[in-house]
Amino acid sequence: MKVSPQETSVGFIGLGIMGAPMAGHILKAGYRLRVYNRTKAKAEPLLAQGAHWAESIADLAKTSDVVVTIIGYPADVEATYLGAEGLVAHANPGAVLVDMTTSTPALAQRIAAEAAQRDVAVLDAPVSGGAGGAKNGKLTIMAGGDAAAFEDVNALLALMGPNVVLQGGPGAGQHTKAVNQIIISSTQLCIAEGLAYARKAGLDPRKVLASLSKGSAASFHLDNTAPKMIAGDTAPGFFVHHLVKDLEIAQSEAARAGLQLAGLETALERYRSLRDGGHAEDGAQAIFKLYEA
Repeated sequence: MKVSPQETSVGFIGLGIMGAPMAGHILKAGYRLRVYNRTKAKAEPLLAQGAHWAESIADLAKTSDVVVTIIGYPADVEATYLGAEGLVAHANPGAVLVDMTTSTPALAQRIAAEAAQRDVAVLDAPVSGGAGGAKNGKLTIMAGGDAAAFEDVNALLALMGPNVVLQGGPGAGQHTKAVNQIIISSTQLCIAEGLAYARKAGLDPRKVLASLSKGSAASFHLDNTAPKMIAGDTAPGFFVHHLVKDLEIAQSEAARAGLQLAGLETALERYRSLRDGGHAEDGAQAIFKLYEA
């Protein structure tokens, strides 16, 4: 089943700060789009543009060739996919389900195995790039699952981001996202510490960035996250509480593999402190608040 706007009906579940613009790219490409969200009000902008509302997850599954989900936590993924009224129970044979939530590798493997018994393919395809990447169609998509199903829906995924890579079988996408979050969280923590040092030393942080951005410390987060830290801009591109969830998954997987990752442990402790200090709904760059305090 190669997807095409003329022949493929797409369902989309999860219309938060990431999901709404991702679904919008699919709709603008001409696909027949049905959407479902726990809060219908979040779907209204898409409905005004021509998307159709599904009254339930089961209803959406029955009327879609491909279903994309990006929801909150592993428990939400399990209920959405494996519940009695969930996607696996009601998807049509030959359908492809794509979970873009950051979840656990074990759950991704379990969902794929149960769906395969019903002739339904499931890809775990978490993303990186935050709300900005979702809005601009510039997400990085790291997928795991059946290679043939991946090829079938690759053109659809590419609408949401140009960097789409199949990493391996079921769960491989989730493992890759864990790597991503380990690196990102430690990087942001290091930037916050560097800026804290700069201020204590009496330096102008903006001038410091002007030097570092052209040297060996240069990075995406130095260019994009550090200025937000300096400006006190904590608007969420990616929620602190979601990063904590992701890091807890990474910590669990690392422990299962017998790894002791000091950077991961430190970042998780710091971000938990930030979440518990009233910043759960802020963007991850709010980590600098711990150093300002």
